[in-house]
Amino acid sequence: MKTIDELIADGVAGKRVFVRADLNVPLDGTRITDDGRIRAVLPTVAKLAAAGARVIVASHLGRPKGAPDPAFSLGPAAARLGELLGADVAFATDTVGESARAAVAALADGQVAVIENLRFNAGETAKDDAERGAFADELASLADLYVGDGFGAVHRKHASVFDLPARLPHAAGDLIATEVGVLKKLTEDVARPYVVVLGGAKVSDKLGVIDHLLEKADKILVGGGMAYTFLKAQGHEVGISLLQEDQIPTVLEYLSRAEKKGVEFVLPVDVLVSAEFPDLKGKTPANPTTVAADAIPADQEGLDIGPKTRELYAAKLADAATVFWNGPMGVFEHPDYEGGTKAVAQGLLDSDAFTVVGGGDSAAAVRILGFDENKFGHISTGGGASLEYLEGKTLPGLAALED
Repeated sequence: MKTIDELIADGVAGKRVFVRADLNVPLDGTRITDDGRIRAVLPTVAKLAAAGARVIVASHLGRPKGAPDPAFSLGPAAARLGELLGADVAFATDTVGESARAAVAALADGQVAVIENLRFNAGETAKDDAERGAFADELASLADLYVGDGFGAVHRKHASVFDLPARLPHAAGDLIATEVGVLKKLTEDVARPYVVVLGGAKVSDKLGVIDHLLEKADKILVGGGMAYTFLKAQGHEVGISLLQEDQIPTVLEYLSRAEKKGVEFVLPVDVLVSAEFPDLKGKTPANPTTVAADAIPADQEGLDIGPKTRELYAAKLADAATVFWNGPMGVFEHPDYEGGTKAVAQGLLDSDAFTVVGGGDSAAAVRILGFDENKFGHISTGGGASLEYLEGKTLPGLAALED
């Protein structure tokens, strides 16, 4: 995989360089609530601009249905990128149309433009190879070189991620190089004890990674909504908590395998419950009750791990040498249910381990809950991509960057 430094050494001054970034930031209207992904691609964009490239930044945002939708415009992201660069950034109001071509044509050496949301064109996400390829051809006509740096999208077989690199000389940006380097530390010659913390809503989202990590991890700690399927599999009442009954046979098989392999599988011993899901807008007090994990009332819902579980998980993390964490422990967006996620984040910081926060809601939680993200070993920009890499899958966007 060619690096961006090698690409620059070959000469990029005056050349149009297409940077596939991940600017898929959360928005409240037009206000960006977390600019972490924009900051993550900043070094690559700045490095290319400093070398005299004419930089074209492209990304998706959200899930528009293959047509323009103002709610998913990259305009706010383009403006924020300009603020962070300390330079004017042009914004094209389409992907490969008149506005995009004019914006690219107007670039001088060292200048940057952002084109509109790639998913406004149905060809970006098309299942049909020809349709996807046709859009990639149009994108390729805008540029001379390609840099892949949108790690959060490398598990997608999309035109700008998979097809476009085949049409242009290409290299991996600094962010992708960093992400892959970190993930190799979680899969090759891992420093032990290796502790994995998994949370989030659905156990089905994590089945593949659990299956793979049962061969590698020393301890797996489970929280979040997915924990209740495990508790139900053990025969416990889970009330109206999130539950995927169809996954119980698989969960039981994983628990049995963990025991046979000597992998410590740790589930909550107590949880915070309520009869109602909390108000995340006004954040009115929820007044939850703490109960034992095997004593959840039939009319109550588990919404966070309890204080004893927080202490237990902190103790399990204390002697770790490597930690991978993906998924919050509860509804961290509400102050009454942020304690479990906060405790896990603090547990990572208190350990002497190499700590990796696996993107998605976990990365957002670190920032929202006020932690200094620089104190973690690495915070990934791609939750789904990280999980698929750890499952041992071939990621289309990484395969496309190989020479």
